[in-house]
Amino acid sequence: MSLPEAQGDKTLPDAWDYKGRPADRSRTGGWTSAAMILGGEACERLTTLGVAVNLVTYLTGTMHLGNATSANIVTNFFGTSFMLCLLGGFVADTFLGRYLTIAIFATIQATGVTILAISTIIPSLRPPKCTPNTDQLCAPATATQLTVLYAALYTLALGTGGLKSSVSGFGSDQFDESDPKERSQMINFFNWFFFFISIGSLAAVTVLVYIQDNLGRPWGYGICACAIVIGLVVFVSGTRRYRFKKLVGSPLTQIASVYVAAWRKRRSDLPSDPSLLFNVDDLPGDGNAMKKKKKQKLPHSKQFRFLDKAAIRPSEMPDGTAVANKWYLSTLTDVEEVKLVLRMLPVWATTIMFWTVYAQMTTFSVSQATTMDRHIGGSFQIPAASLTAFFVGSILLTVPFYDRVIVPSAQRLLKNPHGLTPLQRIGVGLALSVLAMLAAALTEIKRLRAAQTHGVTGDPNDAIPMSVFWLVPQFFFVGSGEAFTYIGQLDFFLRECPKGMKTMSTGLFLSTLSLGFFVSSLLVTIVHKVTGHKKPWLADNLNRGKLSDFYWLLAILSALNFLIFLVCAKWYVYKDKRLAEEGIELEDEEPTCHA
Repeated sequence: MSLPEAQGDKTLPDAWDYKGRPADRSRTGGWTSAAMILGGEACERLTTLGVAVNLVTYLTGTMHLGNATSANIVTNFFGTSFMLCLLGGFVADTFLGRYLTIAIFATIQATGVTILAISTIIPSLRPPKCTPNTDQLCAPATATQLTVLYAALYTLALGTGGLKSSVSGFGSDQFDESDPKERSQMINFFNWFFFFISIGSLAAVTVLVYIQDNLGRPWGYGICACAIVIGLVVFVSGTRRYRFKKLVGSPLTQIASVYVAAWRKRRSDLPSDPSLLFNVDDLPGDGNAMKKKKKQKLPHSKQFRFLDKAAIRPSEMPDGTAVANKWYLSTLTDVEEVKLVLRMLPVWATTIMFWTVYAQMTTFSVSQATTMDRHIGGSFQIPAASLTAFFVGSILLTVPFYDRVIVPSAQRLLKNPHGLTPLQRIGVGLALSVLAMLAAALTEIKRLRAAQTHGVTGDPNDAIPMSVFWLVPQFFFVGSGEAFTYIGQLDFFLRECPKGMKTMSTGLFLSTLSLGFFVSSLLVTIVHKVTGHKKPWLADNLNRGKLSDFYWLLAILSALNFLIFLVCAKWYVYKDKRLAEEGIELEDEEPTCHA
């Protein structure tokens, strides 16, 4: 990576340096500042996954919690982390800006990991070890011990959510979209961003997991704490080189104001002619020019007509007086932007199930691995959580396979110059998630038969003489599915969100991850409550449970969800096509993130 060539003392009109002066193109931004951000993100991913990917074995093996309870703690942690991205994005857009948001929430994340590391060192903060060869049950963690654990995990989740919401956006701020060279570099930045995320993930699921299992959790979590502190130092060291953008306000405020304005005028009658509604062109004076610069005027649509009431003009409207109260009057363009978001919600909802399947790779799939033969070459034993390395590896293999094989094929067969459309990519990912659960169910049936054949159903610590590599297919299908779904979702939300709501697109995408993990927790709770008393599917001893039935259930739900997605995808009309039908030229959009 190299810095952009200096272009004299030319300054940028929409960016400032750390002292609030117009940013000098030759002294700020570019690859030098982007590299600082990428380094911080690699450390963040190393820290988060270094804790989360092996957390289920810590909860079952050290804290002596059941499999179902441990799985829910992990999925709730992940779900909260991603949901807090919405909070982080709102804070960054409205109050602090991206730089301060990243610095503050990275500090919070470091605090959470430090508390977790300390809790593994102090004996009173974890239950005593189980005594082997006795009939006594292992004492589970006490309320006090769990309180400390939850405090550490959710402090970490708060830091992760706030940090994740702003990193990619702040990285893109370091490049000038109006300059063709820097615009190209911005697209390359997103490629490197995905690469650094994968490198951090790979190091977490291999090196850190091995250290945790063989040298101890204090060492593993201590390294995580050091990593995020190093990442914070690297990030802050680039302060003098960064470009800063002005706060633009949260698009959530616009959505809320349109709904409030429509509700306040719910008894008003809509005019027969939509041109009578208040719109961008009706803004007075300089506000009109400013609004036109930021907003692309959208054609009126007949869907969700209730929201049109937000743009009904008051009976008396002196020039410039009503514009100030956005909670009573919105422009028709603002209303249409909110409608665009509403049209995306069916697709948004049908992608949640993929992340519910994804959640099983960090919970029950890891628990399965702990019961199987993990030896390589007779002496070396793979840590159970390191099976997720196959998951990360499948992502890294699928991305170039898509670019080199699928895109050329799609160009020839589908006549699409960009390969598969975003919805087609999501559809492929959802189909792969169904295959993943079918493979997981069949593998679990084979694992249970092996346990019964060799008489190791009584003690969950007895290893089944069956290679752990039988689990690779389910990791592979989910990993490949993520490569399609993740990039397809991000492309979809960036492309289809209104231009004024681009900052919310990542939040919408990450909320599907969050809800997917929460749905997993809900399903586990329901299934454990229904089956736990007689023939538990999710037994603490997996060799006496029916985990395969839980995987069959997920396969059925995923298949039904896939069919619903196909209906929603067929119904959906892309924004550029909708505008083209109205004879409106699509304005230049921000570059789409590709990996």
